Amino acid sequence: MLIDELCPDGVEYRTLASLGRRNKGTAITASKMKVLALTPGPIRVFAGGQTIADVAEDAVPAKDVVRVPSIIVKSRGHIGFTYYTDPFTHKSELWSYTLDHADIDQKFVYYYLLTRVGALQELARATSVKLPQLSVRDTDGLRIPVPPLEVQREIVRILDQFTQLEAELKAELKARTRQYDHYRQEALQPGTDARWSTLGAISTRTSSGGTPRAGSAKYYENGIIPWLRTSEVRFGEVWETEVKITQAALDETSAKWIPENCVIIAISGATAGRSAVNKIPLTTNQHCCNLEIDPEQADYRYVFYWVAANYEKLKALGRGARADLNSALIKAFEIPLPPLPEQREIVALLEKFDSLVNGMTIGLPAEIAARRRQYEHYRDRLLTFEEAAA
Repeated sequence: MLIDELCPDGVEYRTLASLGRRNKGTAITASKMKVLALTPGPIRVFAGGQTIADVAEDAVPAKDVVRVPSIIVKSRGHIGFTYYTDPFTHKSELWSYTLDHADIDQKFVYYYLLTRVGALQELARATSVKLPQLSVRDTDGLRIPVPPLEVQREIVRILDQFTQLEAELKAELKARTRQYDHYRQEALQPGTDARWSTLGAISTRTSSGGTPRAGSAKYYENGIIPWLRTSEVRFGEVWETEVKITQAALDETSAKWIPENCVIIAISGATAGRSAVNKIPLTTNQHCCNLEIDPEQADYRYVFYWVAANYEKLKALGRGARADLNSALIKAFEIPLPPLPEQREIVALLEKFDSLVNGMTIGLPAEIAARRRQYEHYRDRLLTFEEAAA
């Protein structure tokens, strides 16, 4: 192995700041980024999290644009790094590194930094009460292994192969998802034998839930009753919940049981319009609208597929600053109902596509997850070095 051959006694470690220059970014607000993005261009502006804007050349000062490959530090909220090769800048609250030493492969350093994300996330949480936040000092002082350039390049070659494979699988998944969406729309296209109704009219009962007081031990400690939050409503089946509540919570709050196989629609904010089916009896918070479907009128799975396929239309009905839905809007939402045998045929067809595209135990998502685990395993092994004695 190259590491054993070229650096049998360990490798030198240097600080990240010593490997190149740190870029400061540009002064820009989130609102200005939105305006500038209306006229797209070749300069990418990075803000916190996943926020980006591609703007024109003259949209930001030329002195603030970095035109060589560099490593961008995601220093707030979700901590991480981005390796970017095209012209870019970032908000002045962020920073980036351009590593130009002759004995440094910059992408090697990027891959190594990915192994430090977990520790940096913990550091950011410990030093910031509200939003996790790193300082320049936290990254400038990171100690980076510097094996021989030949070793760096070979590691980059291996890890690039993993990332390329994952990218190809994701592209295939995206294509399959588009294909699935097309066939779902075709399958759900109402025929001449369909009658139109509403979600409320085909439900024997609609309900919401409640949130037991946060921090109350008697409502959560040793709880065994599944309690669903809207963040867990993700266009699929719900077999378990992240949080459990107690019988006291059920007795003393508005949380209540719903039977299995309800169509659950989130009504609040960013989750509004998302849907799921609970495969176990459970309780929910007040931001879920739970529909118990009348089996004599509709197959609950058909209703779920219709609601999921019409997510954008349902979401567009949201009102107020947060675009929330409510029970009345959901119950009035229209749905075509072919005869029950035809509904079940549609469900059988869509379930085949769904298991391939969205299943986490079979299909492409499972393969992508497996490749991601394999990549992280080899990345961490390849980027672990003994430090040479001083």
